[in-house]
Amino acid sequence: MSKPHWRPARTTDLPAISAIAARIHPDLPERPDVFAEKMRLYPDGCRVLVADDAIAGYGLAHPWRQHRIPPLDGFLEGLPDDADCLYVHDVAVLPDFRGGAARDYVSTIETLARASHIKVLALVSVYATRPLWERLGFRPVMADAELRAKLASYGDSATYMLRDLAAT
Repeated sequence: MSKPHWRPARTTDLPAISAIAARIHPDLPERPDVFAEKMRLYPDGCRVLVADDAIAGYGLAHPWRQHRIPPLDGFLEGLPDDADCLYVHDVAVLPDFRGGAARDYVSTIETLARASHIKVLALVSVYATRPLWERLGFRPVMADAELRAKLASYGDSATYMLRDLAAT
């Protein structure tokens, strides 16, 4: 058995990505076309975790604007020209393959952000994963009314978080 590793996602990975998403996020469904759009718009931020010959997880990230959450299961229709963060849309890893996989993905995304002169990572923590993201350097942000309204579609425990790369 080889050590799981992240590699760039391919269009042919969409069925596996969708199956993992359905298993990990049953209450936050997203269509395969939404995943495909993210892969098309920003392939550098889209990766899959490969264990032997199987896909055991995926991560999707793209340039975005801080404090503006993309709609869940919605199309981006393009990336902003004035992006000021790299938004980690999702990191989903099957339970048997956790233990450092999210950290490794975030490290890859951090390197990508720095190479793109982006100084902030952003995400929405769901399913009470906030402690995990805090261990990885993300900090919760006080949400205004507009942001709270958008967070509501992500579930009761959703927390908007940022990681300042200049501080690390």
